[in-house]
Amino acid sequence: MPTIVKLGNLKIQIFADDHNPPHFHVVTPDYEALIRLSDLSVMAGSIDKRSLQVALEWAQGEKNRDLLNHEWNRLNS
Repeated sequence: MPTIVKLGNLKIQIFADDHNPPHFHVVTPDYEALIRLSDLSVMAGSIDKRSLQVALEWAQGEKNRDLLNHEWNRLNS
């Protein structure tokens, strides 16, 4: 389960051979949520508002969005 980026105590991870739809995991010491790549919506789990905000702000950057899509395709093709 490669960690794509660490943002303080928050990790953004993509697992190999994971289920569809394409998504990434946001992991903190107390929470874990799955975020759909297509629209950045929470599809499962729970997370505090601040951590979600930090993760989504990072993921909304064009280069970061491209990185997430690339890593999903690399690990799940």
